Amino acid sequence: MSFADDIEKRALSIRQAILAHPFITGVGDGSLPLEKFRHYMMQDYAYLIEYSRVLALASARAPDLETMGWFARLLDETLNTEMELHRTFCAEFGISRQQLEDTPPSPTTVGYTSFLLKVAHQEGFGVLVAALLPCQWGYWEIGDHLARRGAPKGAPLYSQWIEMYSSAEFTALAQHIRGMADRLGNQAGPVEREAMTEAYLTSLRFEHRFWDMAYNLEVWTVS
Repeated sequence: MSFADDIEKRALSIRQAILAHPFITGVGDGSLPLEKFRHYMMQDYAYLIEYSRVLALASARAPDLETMGWFARLLDETLNTEMELHRTFCAEFGISRQQLEDTPPSPTTVGYTSFLLKVAHQEGFGVLVAALLPCQWGYWEIGDHLARRGAPKGAPLYSQWIEMYSSAEFTALAQHIRGMADRLGNQAGPVEREAMTEAYLTSLRFEHRFWDMAYNLEVWTVS
């Protein structure tokens, strides 16, 4: 069994829990309260800032020029295109750019991004790719799952979100990094492969926690 197939099989219960999460099902049927989606969007912006730092480190640590260039292009796309689209999309929910910039990261957002940055600084390149995989592949899996169920009626902004993560462009991105993780995992020795597996599972658990954070409007309880 290939590395990617193996980790997805081992993570099946987590992946199923994500698809069944009330935040995801609420987006899919249009019933999710806007307040919860607004909270998610603001925290996702805070996440993207730190995620961009991780991509920069991935490019710097890549073992060859082709991979370095791919992560550099993804960084450029994230900083200069995706985040602008994010700001435009947020404006439709009444969230200003200043509100986004001023958003304090929630405990879960801090935990997830701190984990990714730690991996980027301290672990091997294969482990870093495995830690990044749940973000791209997981969002594609959600987008594809919801798209197959049909657009939610009366919720055009949720429909737009689903279309973005089930698009051909995002599918290609998710497939590329899955293929990269698969190749690295198949080439790795037992110790590195296990480290890659644990990094993947930890990030996937954080993905689940991120939906919990958004659904429960998580904030720091003291200031």
